[in-house]
Amino acid sequence: MKNRRDFLKTGLYGAGAMALMPGMMAAPSAKGKPPMRFIFMHKGNGTFPSVMVPPTFSKADMEADKKKEKLEIDLDKHELPEWMKPINAHKDNMTILQGVSGKMCTVGHHSWCSSLGAFKANERLSTIKWATVDFELAKLFPSPMEHIELACFPNGGGNSRGNINGIEKGFSARGPQQPNYAFGSPKVAMQELFKSVSADKQARIQYELERRMLEFRATSEAGLSKGLDGLERAKVANYAESIEAIRNRNKKIDAMADVIRKHIPKLDKKYLEDDLMTTDRQLGHTEILLSALISGLTNVIAFTVDELGTTYTGLPGIENEKVNLHDVGHNKPVGKFDALAVREKVRTQHMKVMDIIVKRLKSVPEGNGTMFDNTVIFYHPDGGETHHSHGWEFPFLIMSGKNAKMDIAGRYIRLPYHGKEGHKTLGNLWTTVLNAYGNPIKHFGAFDLSLKGDQSGAIKQLLT
Repeated sequence: MKNRRDFLKTGLYGAGAMALMPGMMAAPSAKGKPPMRFIFMHKGNGTFPSVMVPPTFSKADMEADKKKEKLEIDLDKHELPEWMKPINAHKDNMTILQGVSGKMCTVGHHSWCSSLGAFKANERLSTIKWATVDFELAKLFPSPMEHIELACFPNGGGNSRGNINGIEKGFSARGPQQPNYAFGSPKVAMQELFKSVSADKQARIQYELERRMLEFRATSEAGLSKGLDGLERAKVANYAESIEAIRNRNKKIDAMADVIRKHIPKLDKKYLEDDLMTTDRQLGHTEILLSALISGLTNVIAFTVDELGTTYTGLPGIENEKVNLHDVGHNKPVGKFDALAVREKVRTQHMKVMDIIVKRLKSVPEGNGTMFDNTVIFYHPDGGETHHSHGWEFPFLIMSGKNAKMDIAGRYIRLPYHGKEGHKTLGNLWTTVLNAYGNPIKHFGAFDLSLKGDQSGAIKQLLT
């Protein structure tokens, strides 16, 4: 490691984890009551609100939806859009939420951490104003690793700068000017999360060396700070605190070593390759995600299933094509499929991933039910309603278990459109989520300066 930045980037993930296979009991929480878990699956290239509408709505409901009027319809008597068919069995847990705007965000090609933070942001650290909503939830439901982020990074530019298999700046934020770091491949996630109990001798040696280096650094930094003043002293103090946080995290993970050793996820070899299809990268990340949640390693995961610069491979019917999502956003066809058909293939792939997650969590006994009873999954576009979005709408698909504290499951909900009475923003949605789970914040996120009146508060109709 060449400098402090390199050390912190890799050191934050230099802790072990444990994972259980499907059908086994989830790791019990310290207080006995299962924690809530949250998964944020976000995608690039926008989502047209029209593709979210069930095709069996009445003519009147279809017309009201086109006019973007307020609607609330039970889903049990309706068919889902074709691309949602992989999750048809979970319709009772599903919410299709329309009409939420995000004009306070950076939208269009790239949003970075905007949609999860409800503020404008770009690649400059100075634009990160506060922790994103996933990190705020992680504070409410503490875990050894606090938060884990997985990403199918863009191939060129963007956060990863082409290092799609490494650990790079992700799409969440830990706090003001503090970007989170995400695992770019299942291989690197396995290496970093499980090296404390790895069967590979070299990996275990590396882990032990890192532990000893942390001890040395903690001692040396504490001594160094005595000879400094002002800003430099504060910098060293912050660095020392980061080291101590990593050491405390490692201690918690080390205490779980016996269980970790028994339940290291066994991924198919193809998921551990450096050069793997996008669809396989997503499936490999899904196994890491499930292992981390089921084990109790974390209760909150952010999962970037794709970004505008992600080159897609492995889509059914065009498996051997390299799909450029930017070109698709400009209505360019791929092979014999037009852009709309390619978009549908991408969303269908995402729903296959969603189905795997929900099925697996429903198979894990917990308390008087299953682990999914205590889980909420948010699937949404990170940049809004289309390729060149303006933030008028952020369509959401939400999956929630029976212990969720938002009264929304089994419904299609359209909130009033931007500018109309009763309209709500991403800030209102994330305020609702935080209020429901114990954070009484009056409002999360920035306000939309183009809207009049008081924008603060939760969306009361979504709360139980």
